[in-house]
Amino acid sequence: MGRRSETIILPLELLRQLKPSEFNDAHEYHEWQRRHLRVLELGLLTHPSIPLDRSNSSAQKLKEIIRAGELKPIDTGKNSEILRVLCNSVVTLAWRTSNGSPTDICHWVDGFPINLHLYISLLQACFDTKDETMVIEEVDEILELMKKTWTTLGINRSVHNVCFTWVLFQQFVITGQIEQDLLGAALTLLSEVANDAKKATDDSLYFKILSSALTSMQSWAERWLLDYHESFKKGPAGLIENVLPLALSAAKILDGGPEVTSCLSEEQADSLYGRVDAYIRSSARNAFAK
Repeated sequence: MGRRSETIILPLELLRQLKPSEFNDAHEYHEWQRRHLRVLELGLLTHPSIPLDRSNSSAQKLKEIIRAGELKPIDTGKNSEILRVLCNSVVTLAWRTSNGSPTDICHWVDGFPINLHLYISLLQACFDTKDETMVIEEVDEILELMKKTWTTLGINRSVHNVCFTWVLFQQFVITGQIEQDLLGAALTLLSEVANDAKKATDDSLYFKILSSALTSMQSWAERWLLDYHESFKKGPAGLIENVLPLALSAAKILDGGPEVTSCLSEEQADSLYGRVDAYIRSSARNAFAK
């Protein structure tokens, strides 16, 4: 019977199974091994899901092995003592629980923020490699497959919605702000994010993720809106139809949540009407100044 994915510590399995003979040369193998040790370090030591006691002996042993692996490849042969210590240390750290109770899920890559970085990287697979402004036709199937990583990465539907909104928005920006369907899709998904935010009032980590993403999106939108006479003259036609709702939607979702930074004064940001009025006044001043 196959093992369940949430019980597999993938970097450790790869380190155990792949041997130097499967690589072109020793340097390539060493670099590959270092990358996987680095993932274990990030997931188990730097950003663990469960806080780590500094005096933890397994953590100390893992640190020593990682440091040794920086200098030269560690021996992963069948009878290797260092591999045995590595396996024991990693397994001990990954199967910890906050209250010491038994668990059937290992925690090696579900600590914040490494889990988000990995999940966002996975979401990039939704875009066509030949035309990065386009979402692939099989996007629904890809997203369904990605659900299988949620348990391992500590992702839930609410966090997924924030991450996917961010990925769509980011893709729109980095591809030259040409394909407005990407921005429109992000705006549509924001309605689901808004509903999620209402239900997650006590989830501080979720609001940290939400605030980080939406504050960046809001700041980007406000840079356009505070001088829209000039900025939209250079941008693609109809862009304001997505940028203004994006700024207002982000502001509405964040209202009452953690404090965020805005280009507007507290009085201007107090209402959506105040925001729109501030955009108009600011842009008009800039236009007359020119």
